[in-house]
Amino acid sequence: MSDDGQHSITLIAFVGSVFSPYYAWARRRGAAQPDHHCALNVAIYSKGQSRWAMTERGQRHCARSAHEFTIGPSHLSWDGDCLTIDIAEVGMPIPRSIRGRIKVWPQQLLSYCTPLDEAGRHRWGPLAPASRIEVALDAPDLKWQGHAYLDSNEGDEPIDRGFHTWDWSRARMRDGSTMVFYDMQAPGQADRVLSLRFTPQGAVVPIETPPVQRLPKTGWRIDRRMRSAKAVRVHEQLEDTPFYQRALLQFEHAGEPLLAFHETLSVPRLVSPVVQAMLPWRMPRRA
Repeated sequence: MSDDGQHSITLIAFVGSVFSPYYAWARRRGAAQPDHHCALNVAIYSKGQSRWAMTERGQRHCARSAHEFTIGPSHLSWDGDCLTIDIAEVGMPIPRSIRGRIKVWPQQLLSYCTPLDEAGRHRWGPLAPASRIEVALDAPDLKWQGHAYLDSNEGDEPIDRGFHTWDWSRARMRDGSTMVFYDMQAPGQADRVLSLRFTPQGAVVPIETPPVQRLPKTGWRIDRRMRSAKAVRVHEQLEDTPFYQRALLQFEHAGEPLLAFHETLSVPRLVSPVVQAMLPWRMPRRA
C-alpha cells in the first residue's frame, strides 16, 4: 500500500496454481506437473486505473532457480537485498497492458514456517512481514512508494483436500510490527487459528485470539469474518468473486485503530463445476 493510502497492489507468483482449472483438469487425468501450471497474478487497486491479470503458462515458457523465476514475459529476481519484479502482462477480462517494475526491500527476513493443517501437508510463513515497496509502472502510469508484506504458501496436495474456508488478514501496527490472523474453518470441526505478531526485530509473538466479528456478505454472497474485540468496518472492497474476496477493513486491537488487508476463500465454491467453467475467462492459459 502507498504511504498516502491511495494505491495498493497484490502480486502472487504461482508454481502449480491452486486456483487453476487447467491444473485441476490435468490432475483428474493423472499425475500433473506443477511447473506446467505457473502464473503471475497482478491486482492493481488505484482509482481509475485498477487492473487484474493472471495468465497461466506452461513449462516451456517458465524457468526458476534459487534467485530467479521467469513466467513468460514477466520475471522475478532476488539479489540478496531486493526482490525485483518485472511485469509484462495483459489484464483480463478487459485486455489492457500491465507493464513496469516493482522493487521490494525486506526490513527483515524470517525463516518462520508453520503447518496450516493437522497432517502438515500445507505450510505458510511470512518471508518479510515488513518491507518497503517501490512501484514504477508504465501501463498503467503509476509511480508510488509504500509499505509491503511478503509471504509464502506451499502444499503437498490440492487445496480442496486440506481446507474448507479461511479468513486471513494482516495489519501494520504503530510500532512497525505486522499482525496476522489466519482463521481456518471446516464444518463439524473446531476452528484452527493462528494469531501472531511479527516485530521489527524479527521476533514471532503469539497473541491472544480475539472473538469472531461477522462481516456483511459480499456481492457474491460469501460469508466472511474477522477477529476483533470490537466491531469491524469494511473500508474498501477490493475484490469480489464467486469464491474469493479481498477487502480493506478498519478494526481495533488493544486500543490501536488499524487497517487490515483481509481475504476470504471458499474452497467448495472454488471447486464447484460452475466456477471451474467460469475461471478461464479470467485466467487464460498459454501452453
